[in-house]
Amino acid sequence: MSTTVNHAPLLTRPEIVREPVRGQPAEVQKPISAWESVYRIGFLRKGFILLVLAVIWEIYGRWLDNPLLFPAFSETVEALISNLLNGIIPARALISLQTLAIGYAIGVGLAALLTVLAIGSRIGTDLLETLTAMFNPLPAIALLPLALIWFGLGTGSVIFVLVHSVLWAIALNTHAGFRAVSKTLKMVGLNYGLRNIGLVRDILIPAAFPSILTGLKVGWAFAWRTLIAAELVFGVSSGSGGLGWFIFENRNQLETANVFAGLFFVILIGLFVENVIFATIEKRTIRRWGMQS
Repeated sequence: MSTTVNHAPLLTRPEIVREPVRGQPAEVQKPISAWESVYRIGFLRKGFILLVLAVIWEIYGRWLDNPLLFPAFSETVEALISNLLNGIIPARALISLQTLAIGYAIGVGLAALLTVLAIGSRIGTDLLETLTAMFNPLPAIALLPLALIWFGLGTGSVIFVLVHSVLWAIALNTHAGFRAVSKTLKMVGLNYGLRNIGLVRDILIPAAFPSILTGLKVGWAFAWRTLIAAELVFGVSSGSGGLGWFIFENRNQLETANVFAGLFFVILIGLFVENVIFATIEKRTIRRWGMQS
């Protein structure tokens, strides 16, 4: 018995050779345009925003045509330059900044003390949490009547409300930053023999500095607002001459352009502190340590 095996023909795929298309080499890094180069500069972007706001201010002021109610931007700048040249605004700003520096420094010192106590013991944590829950929601301006009774008319009362406005914001952010530090870093510090103040100085503060800096910014903003508001009251009571008193005095004299000039100078100081002083601290610490891109 014979078996016949039929072999199917083998199918072969034809070889296809494609020659690569020779084109222009791709750009690994495309150069950016001049517009994109300018757009990447944060200072110029913010300056453009301020310019647009100034133009809107100027247009609205000229359309309203009532300098007593709302002076134009050019009139405000003219009043600002006049008061800068005669030395009134610089002298008033110096008084305000000196008072602010004292209150801010005291508030930072007390916040540091409370935070160190909170990190060192549970009773310290309970103390900080209880005090912040009680006093942080309390507006600093609400303490003005008590400040008048306790410290009388003058700088002491203003410093008291400044300390209140600074203390709790900085303490809360610093304590939150310390608690967010990983246990691994703390154990490394302990293995190197760091204890108490040394551990806080060399481990906790660098690791929690982003939160600390945020607290310093928030405390500064609260203090600056509180100072101007307090001077509006205490300036009338005791004749102390800060920027708040300059604004109030010109409001009584219906010098609206000078009032806007004083407010505009308050804004300029705030922009300088935020975009120059705090930005420099951030670049030298947070970004340099690789904590922020």
